[in-house]
Amino acid sequence: MLILSSPHSGEKIPNEASWLEGLDEVTLMYDIDRYIDQLYGPVAQTLKLPFLKAEWHRYAVDLNRLPSDISSDIVIGADAPDGSKAFASGLHWKQTTGGFDLMNSPITQELHQSLLEKCYFPFHNKLKELLAKSLETHGKYYHIDLHSMPSQGTKKHRDPGEKRAEVVISDQDGATCSKAFKDLVIEAYNKAGFEVAYNWPYKGGRVVGLYGEPKLEKHSIQVELNRSVYMSEKTKKILPDEAKNTQLKLEQAIQYVHKNIKLI
Repeated sequence: MLILSSPHSGEKIPNEASWLEGLDEVTLMYDIDRYIDQLYGPVAQTLKLPFLKAEWHRYAVDLNRLPSDISSDIVIGADAPDGSKAFASGLHWKQTTGGFDLMNSPITQELHQSLLEKCYFPFHNKLKELLAKSLETHGKYYHIDLHSMPSQGTKKHRDPGEKRAEVVISDQDGATCSKAFKDLVIEAYNKAGFEVAYNWPYKGGRVVGLYGEPKLEKHSIQVELNRSVYMSEKTKKILPDEAKNTQLKLEQAIQYVHKNIKLI
């Protein structure tokens, strides 16, 4: 079974994340995978694919991280080398990739745990449930973790100033899915008309790392979509014509994967 997830499309800010209150829309949406759930939603519905969408804002709790991805200037008493340099964009974001400071002081361990219980564990428990059901029924699962990315790397990225492909597909250098599934996903997006890159500048995040284990028929891959093909990166608003065209191409890509997955 093909299963989709979108861990960074949530825009709700939990009441507990008081440090995010009062921020303007452009700042709040700077690193969000805005509209990704909407772009993939129609094809998921048509094909009746499980599609797990984030509810909460990634600056409060980033679902593509581990609970341990914190430092002492993010959470009081946390142990991490190099402080915030390691986790400025960790489980709780201290700073945007554009360099805007979000958190002025660390939160308590109690608040950290509360946010995990409210935002982090429900998403991951549900994803585990969907994957386990497929594994039990089919003896395997194929999972695509859906994201978006800036059209050009910032100073916080591995590729500062570089223009990016329209789609980046990542499997942590072959560690999170079979070569056959990776090749199928790349082929699908290519056939749909996208310019595709592989494992650059993204290798794949914590989600695919947690759930991808190809030797056990657990296949998980990350797909990043260039925001410039469907939205204004300046205003963070959707571009209707571009988004409609992109949605049709995404529909073609996912349909191709779904149709041919039985052959691998």
